[in-house]
Amino acid sequence: MTEDKQENNKRPRLELKKTFDLGKIKQNFSHGRSRSVSVEVKKKRSFSNIPKKTDQEDLEGKNQTLTKEDSEVINKQIKDSENDDLKETKEKETNLNKFKNPETKDLKKKTNNKITSQDKSDSAKEEKNSKLTNFKLIKVPKKQNERRKGKLTISEALDENNEKVRSLAAVKRAREKAKLRLTQKPEIKEIQKEKKKREIIIPDFIAVNDLGSRLAEKNSDIIKILMKLGVMATINQTIDGDTAELVVMEFGHVPKRVSESDVEIGLSGEVDDESDLVLRSPVVTVMGHVDHGKTSLLDAIRKQKVTQTEAGGITQHIGAYRLENSKKSSITFLDTPGHAAFSQMRARGSNVTDIIILVVAADDSVKDQTVEAISHAKAAKCPIIVAINKIDAPNSNPAKVESDLMNHGIVSEKMGGDVLMVEVSAKTKVGLDKLMEAITLQSELLELKSNPSRDACGTVIESKIETGRGPVISVLVQKGTLKVGDIVIAGKEWGKVRALSNDQGERINEALPSYPVEILGLSGAPSSGDEFVVVDSESRAREVTQYRDRMIRMRQSSSVKRGTVEQMLSSANQTEDKDFPVIIKADVHGSKEAIEQSLRKIQVENFKVKILHSGVGEINESDVSLASASNGLILGFNVRSNVQAKNLSKRDNVIIKYFSIIYEVIDDVEKSMKSCLEPEFREDIIGKVKIKKVFRISKSLSIAGCEVLEGKVTNNCDIKVLRDDEKIFQTSIESLKREKNEVKEVNSGTECGIKLRNYNDFKENDILQCFLSIKLS
Repeated sequence: MTEDKQENNKRPRLELKKTFDLGKIKQNFSHGRSRSVSVEVKKKRSFSNIPKKTDQEDLEGKNQTLTKEDSEVINKQIKDSENDDLKETKEKETNLNKFKNPETKDLKKKTNNKITSQDKSDSAKEEKNSKLTNFKLIKVPKKQNERRKGKLTISEALDENNEKVRSLAAVKRAREKAKLRLTQKPEIKEIQKEKKKREIIIPDFIAVNDLGSRLAEKNSDIIKILMKLGVMATINQTIDGDTAELVVMEFGHVPKRVSESDVEIGLSGEVDDESDLVLRSPVVTVMGHVDHGKTSLLDAIRKQKVTQTEAGGITQHIGAYRLENSKKSSITFLDTPGHAAFSQMRARGSNVTDIIILVVAADDSVKDQTVEAISHAKAAKCPIIVAINKIDAPNSNPAKVESDLMNHGIVSEKMGGDVLMVEVSAKTKVGLDKLMEAITLQSELLELKSNPSRDACGTVIESKIETGRGPVISVLVQKGTLKVGDIVIAGKEWGKVRALSNDQGERINEALPSYPVEILGLSGAPSSGDEFVVVDSESRAREVTQYRDRMIRMRQSSSVKRGTVEQMLSSANQTEDKDFPVIIKADVHGSKEAIEQSLRKIQVENFKVKILHSGVGEINESDVSLASASNGLILGFNVRSNVQAKNLSKRDNVIIKYFSIIYEVIDDVEKSMKSCLEPEFREDIIGKVKIKKVFRISKSLSIAGCEVLEGKVTNNCDIKVLRDDEKIFQTSIESLKREKNEVKEVNSGTECGIKLRNYNDFKENDILQCFLSIKLS
């Protein structure tokens, strides 16, 4: 053992042997394995004051083998470099003096000229020697703060001068710890960025998620604020504008309240300039009593036969026609119905017209609808031209017509008034030229103008739904020019105009003011009389129609609620009216409206019409299902039912009735309501019976022993049980016996046994009044 220790001590130590270029390190591993690793050895940099060797010494020390020619070349290069250095220092000094004192520029030029070239070289040499002797020791800082890039090499690890720096991962860990310490301390709040105040638009009602998107905040934060305000709401629920205003102020923004009705602002456009207005055609509405010849007069002017196509020979729609007169100008005619049920149609016609032609039959004079037409004209402040029709009739009396019209404020020019009166005959076409001249003269006096270069707007005259074409809307353009492709709003419906057609059914590309046209492309059939306008985008149209639809539903729900409250207050002392449910489907909106108005006026005792649904178009399955569920009647006016609806009506026993004349609808509904009334009966008293003794057979069976006081009692008569002269029950006889035998009748002064139907509470001395119920015809 001692020998081995001595041998180990004699072994040389492992040391690094430094070579000129490379160094080697012996690396030991486990289990006696080892290997040599070559490493690069870098010289240590020093920053001490080292005396500079001269060029000659340097040449002598480093390269003793240079030839004489080489040494001369090197000496020449050294001299040239020294001359260049002198030139650079001289230029720097001159530039510095110019910058410091520009006023002494000329003085320096004079002094520089006096200096000789030898003085220049001496001063340059002195300056160079002073730089070499009087230099300052520059301290180079260690690059401790510079982040290390790449992997750590062995040479960098062994270099004593390069101190170890923190890695990137260590810096990240330190940052994370600092953040964690900040969050753990409750007194240190998070530094929030300052938010810019914005103006937030708030409508009357707004959803929580919509408010969050406008505020650019999380929905959860908005719900928290609402909970603080005492409002429990989800993101899909709506809140009122006052609550939304408080939420906006809580977030530091400025609320701006707007109303939902603001979406309709600017729909009608701006006021037209006088320079943009041009003359337009007049719109003439023909009004008067039914069967006074309004449509026949228009047929005579247009040379067509419209009356032959109308059911029953009466007009039930508003017709719009355009006619060219002799002066190469056009006139638009509106034909309104004269039936009493179409009063709203006549009111709409007077609102869109410029001139009203009041047709009065010479043989019938002034009637109810004539007076109504006069009131509509006065309300619309439209000039009236009276056309006295049927002057060819045998009993015509135009003078009586003039005198009757004076009683209603219509004074002709002959009588000193300002109303034009023309005697015409639609049958013989007498006086039609005078009527056209009167219309032209009146339109020239009115000076009708419009702006054709703006967006179109006007009024819906009629609307219907046709199979294969969809909603078809007849409109009258009042301002602007309507073109194919325009986006149109009409009531609560909107759409893009797919096609335009005139009154002759011809396709056109545009419609000028006072033109009646049919529009295809809307989403539904709007109400007659609604205003139509052209907007610039689909989003605007959708926004306006959604608002209008919402307002209509709110009005309907509020009217229903108001009606139920009134019924609750007034039902204490009134008999409850029974409903007669009906469903109305018509060809056009105006006819549907007239039928609704007429049916609501029908009152048959305690029955009233309840309109479950009304619409335009054919009868479909949904109409039949609704009628089946409510035991209602379906009324079809100028429409038919589809195949599916017919089959479903047969299966569910739903009655569908079809009509083409409006007064037939009214008469049929009135008859149906009368047939549903309970029949009336008359009571004929035939006898009077007194109960003398009561026999209790069981708990549920009692027999009355009676004596007939007056008249007689039969086994099929009705009985009123009277106690102390008050009626306590009414029933009929179930069994009548005389001495245990069933009998049909018992006369006065005779005793009998009576068992009543569903009554056992007999008492002695009760009176049974016997009577027969006779149905009244």
